[in-house]
Amino acid sequence: MSYLDVKNLVTQIGISLTAVLTLAGCTTTTTTSYNVSKNPNVESVQIATDADFSQYNRLLAEDMGIFFPSGAPLSTDEIRRLRQIFRDAFFSRLQNYTITDQAGPRTMAVQATLIDLRNSSGAEAMEMRRDLRDVAKTGSLVFLMELRDSQTSKTLARAADSAAAPVFATSVLDSTDWDSVETAANRWAELFVNFLDQNLGR
Repeated sequence: MSYLDVKNLVTQIGISLTAVLTLAGCTTTTTTSYNVSKNPNVESVQIATDADFSQYNRLLAEDMGIFFPSGAPLSTDEIRRLRQIFRDAFFSRLQNYTITDQAGPRTMAVQATLIDLRNSSGAEAMEMRRDLRDVAKTGSLVFLMELRDSQTSKTLARAADSAAAPVFATSVLDSTDWDSVETAANRWAELFVNFLDQNLGR
């Protein structure tokens, strides 16, 4: 899958921290403010200043976003396999939550995004969504989880970590280490389900 294909996929399923409303020919921009939270296990945590997690009692798990730079040799089937490994790792740890496939008044959407910029140029990084550039720097690999209201799409919290680094193929001459992918998926699933537990009071 090419960089542009993956970038378009991330754009389609991604979320924005800034909501833009156009009324009567005028544009109004509303920006969410965040508090930076201390967490001993996750590298970066931001929680919206007006987030009220007590109103949510179920989760809407959205498809994982994946960003690789141009030249990444992963095929469509490998991208599908990567997404399934992460989905299985997370769902195996969410037994205490009610999972739904529909947005609703008490439903919080959860989306994970894997951003691999280890072999990316600065120009490619600039083509990403601005909110992704805020947490992912050129030369880094970041796993990001975003929590938002499923009806309004308002972002409630974001947590990022880069400690686990799966080994992806970088050319047609090598191959992805799928054991390292599963190890990273399980590590991040445990970290971020703990993050959910702490913020949703489970």
